[in-house]
Amino acid sequence: MLVLPFMVSFNDFLTGVIERNFLYEWTAQNIVPIEAKMMGVLLMPFGYKYAFSPSNSTIVVNGINMGITWNCIGWQSFLLLLVTMLVGLRGKYTKLSIAAVVSIGILGTFWLNILRMIFTVLLAVHLAPVFRFVFHDYLAAITTIVWLFGFWGFAYAFVLEEKS
Repeated sequence: MLVLPFMVSFNDFLTGVIERNFLYEWTAQNIVPIEAKMMGVLLMPFGYKYAFSPSNSTIVVNGINMGITWNCIGWQSFLLLLVTMLVGLRGKYTKLSIAAVVSIGILGTFWLNILRMIFTVLLAVHLAPVFRFVFHDYLAAITTIVWLFGFWGFAYAFVLEEKS
């Protein structure tokens, strides 16, 4: 909880930096539609009615419209993962174990972000809007931190092997 104000402020700062270059446009046009469709694939088997409008990046779940933008897909989580990898992979580890940690980290962070967005959608569908806003704006950052602690604990305990 102590880190949360820093995370939210840092996120706002990073968003402003990214919006000053071309990366957000590419992400909005190429990554957002893919992740939005993946959310639908995961929600529909559970009986949710799902639609995605690529023209305005809107998803509709059980009749509730929600915008999904380039900033929703979790790029901040990947940035934090990269920073932790720069620090966490220092040392004399085998190349194979480093490759495994990088792969697990990228895939895990990707799925964390998909599940975080789905959870936000489910909150919007089933509860009052305040729950969605609190989770989206504050608690979602905590999920990334919890994931990174768990990921690095797993990586050091079971994946990384020191060179002999």
